[in-house]
Amino acid sequence: MARILFIETTYLVASVLFILGLRSLTRPDRARRGMQLAAMGMVFAIVGTLVNHEIVDYRWIVAALAVGTVIGYPLGMWVPMTAMPQQVAISHMFGALAATLVGVAEYYTAAGSVGPGRMMALGFETMFGSLTITGSLMAAGKLQEILPGKPMTFRGQNIVNIALFALTVGIFVYLIGHPENTVLFYVMLTLSLAIGVSMVLPIGAADMPVVVSLLNSYAGLASVATGFAIGNNVLIIAGALDGGSGFLLSVLMSKAMNRSFSNVLFGAFGTPPTAVSKAATGLTARSISAEDAAMQLAYAKLVIIVPGYGMAVAQSQHQVRELAEHIESRGGTVKYAIHPVAGRMPGHMNVLLAEANVPYDRLYDMDEINSEFDRADVALVIGANDVVNPAARSDPSSPIYGMPILNADHARSVIVLKRSMNPGFAGIENQLFYGNATSMLFGDAKASLTKLIAEVKAV
Repeated sequence: MARILFIETTYLVASVLFILGLRSLTRPDRARRGMQLAAMGMVFAIVGTLVNHEIVDYRWIVAALAVGTVIGYPLGMWVPMTAMPQQVAISHMFGALAATLVGVAEYYTAAGSVGPGRMMALGFETMFGSLTITGSLMAAGKLQEILPGKPMTFRGQNIVNIALFALTVGIFVYLIGHPENTVLFYVMLTLSLAIGVSMVLPIGAADMPVVVSLLNSYAGLASVATGFAIGNNVLIIAGALDGGSGFLLSVLMSKAMNRSFSNVLFGAFGTPPTAVSKAATGLTARSISAEDAAMQLAYAKLVIIVPGYGMAVAQSQHQVRELAEHIESRGGTVKYAIHPVAGRMPGHMNVLLAEANVPYDRLYDMDEINSEFDRADVALVIGANDVVNPAARSDPSSPIYGMPILNADHARSVIVLKRSMNPGFAGIENQLFYGNATSMLFGDAKASLTKLIAEVKAV
């Protein structure tokens, strides 16, 4: 009795900490504390599980803890921020793999004597866990550019995918009434693995952050089913939090890109028309020297910095903060405009700038900052592309038409730091680069910012 009370108490504490941690992640200044609370909740959950009376041999558990530590520490400490979306996808894969293995083990141990209710939970966790495993691997491969970033399709793929999913669900429903059919259970497992591949391959790399978030919700649903299958309350609560938050985040990200959720989910079958954008017909970009750019920044009253994936690649967030400090020391005001889908995952820019100790109150969401561009002396765009492309407002033929963007082109002057004129994820030219008020400062963002800092100090 005392052991059961201890387990349930630790699970309750873990669940509360998970909820408080998720709540804290809603604000940048409390995000670090939120992660610490969630980590502490996981410690309580593990401690409660380790005293379970059903454990008869701790050797495998100790081995798993050792292997998990060996894998988890490098993933957390050594993976660069530019690869964090891939790392998140791999983490989802491990979670889904755990849920799937538990489902298979529970079914195998029961030897066909599973009741309908338990079979429903085991089948659900196995099905969603399996498709999340392969789906997460495909997403990580696309983000890491191991797999092609463009949609990979073939004729009739939509019909094949729907038929594959319908067959899998049909087997799942049949197994609820006939759980003794072991062959069909493993057929369902195999088909689910195939669905994960066929679901993600037709989706372009630009939509991978949404896909990763959606797969996160699938892993959460699998965890909920696992909790019901083995009678574990903390898995039910944690899985519900994970699944619900992941689904809501996917919907919000789709909205930020002006894409319907079904459009992203069905990948190439719902992608916008492939018409060529009219962005750069007969236009040329104007370059600027670091000296001239520094002169504008040094005397600007309001500078709005727009960070993008290029800043993450160059790891130049510390130079961004230093440049902002020098502008402010001369009486200017610096604000940071953060687009919801800048970078390759939600909060990518916020995390990078927080790492460089940029004050939280200088970070503004798109809705808060867009009206400020009209009075900004300089909009400094660092590696951002599609999220500042005016084609989203003016070119109906553009794939990003209708997507909410940052109004960088409304500033009196726009300085763009970029390696080259290569397009962004959407694969189209950026009208902003050819605007009358825009100047391009080409080169590595870190090197360009370092030179700008020196020139601003010299003014």
